Amino acid sequence: MAGHSKWAQIKHKKAQVDAKKGKIFTKLVKEISVAARLGGGDPEKNPRLRVAIEKAREVNMPSDNIKRAIMKGTGELSGTTYEEVTYEGYGPGGVALLIEAMTDNKNRTVSEIRHLLSKHGGSLGESGCVSWLFEKRGYILVDKKTIDEDSLLSIALEAGVEDVKNDPKEDNYELIFSPEDFRNIKDSLEKAGIKIALAEITMLPKNYIFLEGEDAEKMLKLMDALEDHDDVQNVYANFDIPDEAMNKVSA
Repeated sequence: MAGHSKWAQIKHKKAQVDAKKGKIFTKLVKEISVAARLGGGDPEKNPRLRVAIEKAREVNMPSDNIKRAIMKGTGELSGTTYEEVTYEGYGPGGVALLIEAMTDNKNRTVSEIRHLLSKHGGSLGESGCVSWLFEKRGYILVDKKTIDEDSLLSIALEAGVEDVKNDPKEDNYELIFSPEDFRNIKDSLEKAGIKIALAEITMLPKNYIFLEGEDAEKMLKLMDALEDHDDVQNVYANFDIPDEAMNKVSA
């Protein structure tokens, strides 16, 4: 799972950088609005909204922006209505791609996504062509410097974590569990004093395709281009790429 871990950390760092430009705010406003529209404006009763608000606070989005986004979602303020849409396709080397977007114009978005994929050696596929290769899971990274494995295992398993992975080549432990338990597990770990490096509900690949050389470079450029698209909320892929190539992206 090294591929997912490394890219998840790179994405997290990029979000902090994008926050300074205000770019990430646009995507979070969409997520907050849609979450509020679908599940109501009370984050205590709407887990998806609560997670979206937490992400917004992590990148220092002003409270007024969050409040307005919620009110647009609940209809208290007028605003654009966004639809959720998922695209499936392939990247260089046959890597599976699952792309989650929010758009007010599906024709425009699909055209632009198809162009990005084609430009970077990928292609758009039919609905269902790769989604079976991914599984929705709760996912937490814990810095190995902050706790030893035995102590973490004891606390994590009691909290409901299903699997704790310790790859000797990685700097973090990976905790994997049911997405329905996300809030309880995150709260339990924080109450135990465990420092969380990253916490998210994600789509984990069931297997990985190893890439190197030109394919690896093309894949990372494609991921960057997709992540940078205003309508794209999340991109999931089953690639595993050497650290040296990954580090060039995060530098």
